[in-house]
Amino acid sequence: MRATSKVFYSIAVYLIVSLIVYIFGVNFVKDDGYLFGPEWVGIVGMALAALLSIMLGAYLHFTDNRSDIVPEDWEEAEVEDGAGIYGFFAPTSVWPFWMTMSIAVLGLGIIFLYFWMIALGAAMLVYSVARLSLQYAMPKEKH
Repeated sequence: MRATSKVFYSIAVYLIVSLIVYIFGVNFVKDDGYLFGPEWVGIVGMALAALLSIMLGAYLHFTDNRSDIVPEDWEEAEVEDGAGIYGFFAPTSVWPFWMTMSIAVLGLGIIFLYFWMIALGAAMLVYSVARLSLQYAMPKEKH
């Protein structure tokens, strides 16, 4: 078992123990100002979080068994052992800036509930994401 799956299994164990304590806490602690009994939203939410952690831990456990050893599992690993190729980033692309501006317009529209600004920000975001994704798929003279 590798480090990543152990992390999610430990989170699942913590959530299950917390769920048990939570169930006993909400069922047996009687406060005068509150109707006592099971709190189903909290119980279901914590149970689903525990199941999600188990699911992610099982997925990582199965995929780690089928892959090579990673630097996180070495005893004598250095930081640079985990370094890899990060990919190609355009040095002079203007589209990340326009994506940021369109997210800002969209966010302001959502905050102030201006539907015209939400539509404008969404359209700007779709356009800037498309341009960023396709900037090297076009001929040289087009960008």
